[in-house]
Amino acid sequence: MSYEISKKRHIAKTITWRIIASATTFILAKLFGLPLDKALYVAGTEFFIKMIFYYYHERVWYKYNFGVNHKRENND
Repeated sequence: MSYEISKKRHIAKTITWRIIASATTFILAKLFGLPLDKALYVAGTEFFIKMIFYYYHERVWYKYNFGVNHKRENND
């Protein structure tokens, strides 16, 4: 069994994870007492910065295949 993971998948995972993580950041900022505008600013800023870092982090992990077990095809 052989497969290839596209960059589109990495981008989709990056965006969906950033939405979840930024919502968490926003909730925490509000719980720590930040006003709405500042909580939105923090969540919005970290959304874009961390999305870029996550994308490249994901690509590095994909490139080196750490912990990926490849099964050989049985040609019986």
